[in-house]
This record gives sequence, structure tokens and C-alpha cells, in this order.
Amino acid sequence: MAKKSTRATSEETQSTSTDSATTSTASETAKAATSATEQTAKATQVDPQAQQIADLKAQLTDKDDQLLRAQAEIVNMQNRNKKEQAALLKYDGQALAKDVLPVLDNLERALATEADDEAAQQLKKGVEMVYGHLQDALKKHGVTEVAAAGEKFDPNVHQAVQTVPVDDDHPADTVVQVLQRGYLLKDRTLRPAMVVVAQ
Repeated sequence: MAKKSTRATSEETQSTSTDSATTSTASETAKAATSATEQTAKATQVDPQAQQIADLKAQLTDKDDQLLRAQAEIVNMQNRNKKEQAALLKYDGQALAKDVLPVLDNLERALATEADDEAAQQLKKGVEMVYGHLQDALKKHGVTEVAAAGEKFDPNVHQAVQTVPVDDDHPADTVVQVLQRGYLLKDRTLRPAMVVVAQ
């Protein structure tokens, strides 16, 4: 009886020891799992300050980009404005010069008439003086006459209103006669010359 009791006690002790070891292992496994879960949660959890810094950096980069674009646009506008102002200064008075050209044409027609008596000659002399002064004033402001008679036809400065057959004196595409003088304002055509062209 005593031996049986000792055996039973020994078996119970071993069983308890095994249960205790199993419980200890399970407890350690649970702790390890909990620790791993906490570490994963910490890793996946975003630090609010770090997120805020990242957002601010993104906003700063965006603002820098907008600033650079705005500065480039301002520089482009300034360059366009300078070019427009330079063109305005270069071709200043173009409208006035265009309006004066018919006056010059009329003075030329007046000078082409014959002056028979002394009074007419005096008048013609006065017209010549006015014509000369007007031409000088126009030249002073960059208005020059288009070279036409005997020149090769150039559609940029000549306007063909009539054609004549080619002959020995006038090869093809040359200006035979000038019907109305043309003028340039610096390098811009103010009025093309009306010409007769050999073809």
C-alpha cells in the first residue's frame, strides 16, 4: 500500500511538473507573440511629428516650384516688354510718316508741271524748297526711298501693277518704270513702290 502511494505521488509530481513546464512554455510563447505584436504595431504606427515634417517639406517643395515658375514668367514678361518698347522706339512716328507720304506725292506732281511765267517759276521754287525740307525731315527720322527703277523685282518692297514684255534693256523680273515711289522706315516697308515689271 505504501509503495502504491509513493508511486502515485511520484506520478502526480511528474504530471504537475510537466503541466508546469507546458504552462511556462505557453506563457513564454504568448509573451513573445505579444512582444512581436507590439513591435509590429510600433513599426506600423506613424510618428505624428515625422508625418507633419514630411507634409511641410512637401508643401515647401511645391511652393518653391510655384515661385520658380512665377519668377520665370515675370522674366519672360519683362523681356517681351523690352522688345515691344524697343520696337515702339525704333518705329516711332510710323503713322505720321505714312500720312505725310501723300503730301510728298502731291509736291512731286506740282514740281512736274511746267512753269511758264516768272510768278509760276517763283511758286515752283518755293514748292521745291518745301519738298526738299520735307525730304530732309523724313530722312532724319529714318524714312528712305525704296530703290526701284532698274532693280530686280522684290515683292517685299515693290508692288507690280503692270507688266511689259522682256527686251534687251530690261531682263525678266526687273523694274521698268516707277509709277509711285515707295518708302522704308528703317528696315520696315512703309509703302511699297508701285512699279511696272518686265516679264
